[in-house]
Amino acid sequence: MSAEASVGSHAADSTQSAISQPACQNTDDLKNRGLLGSKYVKLNVGGSLHYTTVQTLSKEDSLLQSICNGSTEITIDSEGWVVLDRCGRHFSLVLNFLRDGSVPLPEDHKELDEVLKEAQYYRVQGLVQHCLSAMQKQKDVFESVCRIPMITSAKEEQRMIATCRKPVVKLQNNRGNNKYSYTSNSDDNLLKNIELFDKLVLRFNGRVLFVKDVLGDEICCWSFYGEGRKIAEVCCTSIVYATEKKQTKVEFPEARIFEETLNILIYENGRGSGPGGLHLLDSRGSGSSLGAGQSEEEGATGGDRRVRRIHVRRHIMHDERGHGQQTVYKD
Repeated sequence: MSAEASVGSHAADSTQSAISQPACQNTDDLKNRGLLGSKYVKLNVGGSLHYTTVQTLSKEDSLLQSICNGSTEITIDSEGWVVLDRCGRHFSLVLNFLRDGSVPLPEDHKELDEVLKEAQYYRVQGLVQHCLSAMQKQKDVFESVCRIPMITSAKEEQRMIATCRKPVVKLQNNRGNNKYSYTSNSDDNLLKNIELFDKLVLRFNGRVLFVKDVLGDEICCWSFYGEGRKIAEVCCTSIVYATEKKQTKVEFPEARIFEETLNILIYENGRGSGPGGLHLLDSRGSGSSLGAGQSEEEGATGGDRRVRRIHVRRHIMHDERGHGQQTVYKD
């Protein structure tokens, strides 16, 4: 066989070998050479097609940069697309961050977490920090929101108080549970109690669990719990005996309610456990002064532990004697 025929046969074999190679390939030549000889890059990320430059992908020390400089093995299909086996939903955010150095992030926490996972996979540290900062801001906003449980049954209330490790303040507010009409200032005082409850929620958010009960028997009554048991109670309603009719009166003992709220803070983080904490709380209760018209009762609940029940007003009866006669107070 002549030399020309031998050369022609070898060339034909080479051409046939090149044609028989697969469309997608992982060759050592591609791994070593990378995309350094190219200016533009076509990326197929899970079916999502993106067209960018090697300069953009090389802006940060990331997986995309290692793909460009050849330190990471890549797969290129028959049309020249670099195939990446990832979901392409958020890849445009990754590219825009590399282009501009910042990018608007989704407000939805789930989508933001997905972007974070993609940034971590591609090792784009700038975008990772951007996502973590956005998550921290969302967390701060969520923590500043006060959530107040609404009691729907007695069992739910007992379970909530028994399992809560924080002190508990419960406002029982049921304006409709009244046989008689209200006095002139009762509606205003009832609203003041509700407003005080909201203010205390904002002030002690995260330290005390505040619960609202609208199904109870009391019209307006505050209850204070520590370590799963009732510590004190402030009842703000009383019956006024007028000349011809009975009326319900609602008071607003703001100072006493605030004082009892401060008292139960001793049970925060279990600090009220043991005789020392109990003695301190009892000394506060016994030393505190009652306002005009207030009475305090202590009932045993087992052992030396007692519940302070504060009634802000005694029952009042106006007798039917002549005008100017002295009012009679009855307990």
